[in-house]
Amino acid sequence: MLILGIDPGYAIIGWGVIRFERGKYIPVDFGAITTNAGVPFNRRLEQIYDQLNELLDTHHPDAVAVEKLYFQNNQKTAIDVAQARGVTMLALQQHGVPVFEYTPLQVKSAVTGFGQAQKPQVMEMTKRLLRLKAVPKPDDTADALAIAICHAQYGGTTIKQTLLKGAK
Repeated sequence: MLILGIDPGYAIIGWGVIRFERGKYIPVDFGAITTNAGVPFNRRLEQIYDQLNELLDTHHPDAVAVEKLYFQNNQKTAIDVAQARGVTMLALQQHGVPVFEYTPLQVKSAVTGFGQAQKPQVMEMTKRLLRLKAVPKPDDTADALAIAICHAQYGGTTIKQTLLKGAK
C-alpha cells in the first residue's frame, strides 16, 4: 500500500510518501510545500493546490492520511490553515484518492504507542520506523511521515477500517 501523509498548513505543508508492505515501512519520498509570507494569500492557496496535484500525479497513492486540525488560541491562524486544508482536500477529492483523517492523539499512539508522547519522541520513532539516518526537516515533513505511518497502523486492514468507521 502506497500512503501519502499530509501535515496541513499554509506556510509549510509537510508531505511524506511511504510504502507499507509485510509489516514494514519503506520511505519513498518526502518534503514540504512552502509558500512565502509576502505573496497574496489567494496565490499561496493556488501554489499549494498546484504542488499537491503534482505530488498526486507523480506518486499515485493508494490512500492519503491527513492530520485533523485543532487550535487553542489563534483564530486567524486557524482560519488560514482551514482554508489551505480545504484546497488540499479539494485536490485529493479531484484525484479520487481515499482520504483518512487522524487526530494528533491517534498519530502519537500509532507511532510511539503512547498518546501523550512529546514531539521529539514521535520524530525519533518516525526516523527509526523508516530506518532513516536523520529526522526529516522541516518538522512538518517528519509529522507527515508519522501521519502516513499512523494510517498504515490504523487503516491498513479491512478490520481496522471498520473499527475506525465505528469510532466516528
